[in-house]
Amino acid sequence: MGRGRYCPSSYLRFYSSFRFLSTNAASESAPNFTLEFTDLCSKGLTKEAFDRFYPQIWADPPLFSHLIQSCIPQNSPSLGKQLHSLVITSGSSKDRFISNHLLNMYSKFGNLQAAVSLYNVMVVKNVMSRNILINGHLLVGDLDSAKKLFDEMPKRNAATWNALVVGYIQFEFNEEGLSVFREMHVSGFRPDDFTLSSVLRGCAGLKALSVGRQVHCCVMKCGFGIHLVVGSSLAHMYMKCGSLEEGEAVIKSMPIRNMVAWNTLIAGNAQNGYGESVLALYSMMKMTGFRPDKITFVSVLSSCSELATLGQGQQIHAEVIKTSASSVIDVISTLISMYSRCGCLEDSIKVFMECEVADLVSWSSMIAAYGFHGRGVEAVELFEHMEKEGLEPNDVTFLSLLYACSHCGLKDKGLEFLNLMTEKYGIKPRVQHYTCIVDLLGRSGCLNEAEAMIRSMPVKGDAIIWKTLLSACKIHKNADMAREVAEEVLKLDPQDSASYVLLSNIHASAKRWLEVSVVRKTMRDRRVKKEPGISWLEIKNQVHQFCMSDKAHPQSEEIDLYLKELTAEMKSHGYVPDTSLVLHDMDNEEKEYRLSHHSEKMAIAFALMNTPAGAPIRVMKNLRICSDCHVAFKIISAIKNREIIVRDASRFHHFQNGKCSCRDYW
Repeated sequence: MGRGRYCPSSYLRFYSSFRFLSTNAASESAPNFTLEFTDLCSKGLTKEAFDRFYPQIWADPPLFSHLIQSCIPQNSPSLGKQLHSLVITSGSSKDRFISNHLLNMYSKFGNLQAAVSLYNVMVVKNVMSRNILINGHLLVGDLDSAKKLFDEMPKRNAATWNALVVGYIQFEFNEEGLSVFREMHVSGFRPDDFTLSSVLRGCAGLKALSVGRQVHCCVMKCGFGIHLVVGSSLAHMYMKCGSLEEGEAVIKSMPIRNMVAWNTLIAGNAQNGYGESVLALYSMMKMTGFRPDKITFVSVLSSCSELATLGQGQQIHAEVIKTSASSVIDVISTLISMYSRCGCLEDSIKVFMECEVADLVSWSSMIAAYGFHGRGVEAVELFEHMEKEGLEPNDVTFLSLLYACSHCGLKDKGLEFLNLMTEKYGIKPRVQHYTCIVDLLGRSGCLNEAEAMIRSMPVKGDAIIWKTLLSACKIHKNADMAREVAEEVLKLDPQDSASYVLLSNIHASAKRWLEVSVVRKTMRDRRVKKEPGISWLEIKNQVHQFCMSDKAHPQSEEIDLYLKELTAEMKSHGYVPDTSLVLHDMDNEEKEYRLSHHSEKMAIAFALMNTPAGAPIRVMKNLRICSDCHVAFKIISAIKNREIIVRDASRFHHFQNGKCSCRDYW
């Protein structure tokens, strides 16, 4: 029955000549029949169950339901069709119970055409019949048909409402899902644990904290306050909405903490930027006896990326290999990103090359890695290779590609790719794509073209795209345009300190001191504070952090003395401090002191003092590196024979032998 073409009549001819057991023998085996029959069906031995108990099935057709159910886990549509033929032959096709099982089978196989055809010929339908068909439509993503059937139902039960709510949210129609949930609540139906988990996921997707809190009340009223899955969904909702404390409180209130709860807690801290807490929770989770899974690794490796803690990232990579998660594509993509953001592009390339089956996410991650490190040509080549492999890029792929072009001055290529994504692939650019193009045009000196693009693009511009143009105005010292662009930025984000600082610097460069005073006064009046520059690095699994003129570090005095020696040595090799960058009224000596104590210079000095000769130095910075530090690091890399890798707010700079990988284009 499981193989080849099956003809129901052949079974009838076979069994018509079959010598049945005597009535007495049959009655003696009756007590054991049901148990043995259902056991065979549950094990997927459908043909054996049918062959052995054919007489009983023919005498009691509802037993077909067990056979029909058994072929669903086997994912065998052909077996299901054979059973359907036997149901018709047995004269049981009008039985609503059996028809509902057949309807469920076709729906689970995704064969909606067969399911709808069967539904249309069913003489008697009930709520279950309609629920099954609604679930079938939802399974293949046909939400419109599911909603139409839902609206036409004369009677609904809780399962009907639950199915539609879950279906909408599963396909990220969160607003629609929450709307149906409200109707369900008003109609007096009780949601189940799966529905509540889905609704909370919808709240998280919309970042609707207020609605999420209302659902929390519903959770408590329905008695799911200590339910592990609902509790984890509730915690996830709070954390996704930015309320980390409320999320942690939910998890702490859970009577036991399972793997889902740990992953929710770790992911929540990762999403809210608490990388150090993520690593601490990861260690705690392992101490309590839980083994990390692929979800854990993605969160923890992402935090290593943000913190740029290479040593810990390498240790976690070793654990990934031990737990056989190194073949999981999500983990591979996160590893590519982690090594890239920690300044180890070659390790990213190695992870990518060792990936047996790379998907679109891993290709896009590798393209982004090349772009982040200023290797635009390689990013373009990888994209072209990806196309040849038959993978169709998405909006994220193009964003990585345009970013790579903008950071390498590949103006023509960038414009070509923008056209390609719309014309060939039909992808509508988001504001982030246009930001890359504006950056590309702005860096190339095409300020008017960049402004025209912002004003004519079909999506609404945000503060970031205008700030990108403002940065280009600074590069090309266009103070007049800068004033107009700054107004646009501050309309959208009046508390953005970086824009005030940029505008102030542009006016200072043009020696417009009155305008500088006006900008600073505006900052004071609006209580806008400049974001302090912070640099950090990892040495022996310990993160060291520095601020400008920092005295908090235990080695601050030694760093101060070393910086004096280093500056003198740099000057002997042609370094001239760019005191024009210090926009305060003070003498040159004090200006030089301020320049020499920028956070990134202090971090480099500390690294030179505490790492072996010849070892690469990796420093991370929250703001863009200044032009004076950029010149200084090129000189230091030559005189100390060190590779210095700096990740600033925009990109990576690899300083080696007196040169930088950005070719002074940043």
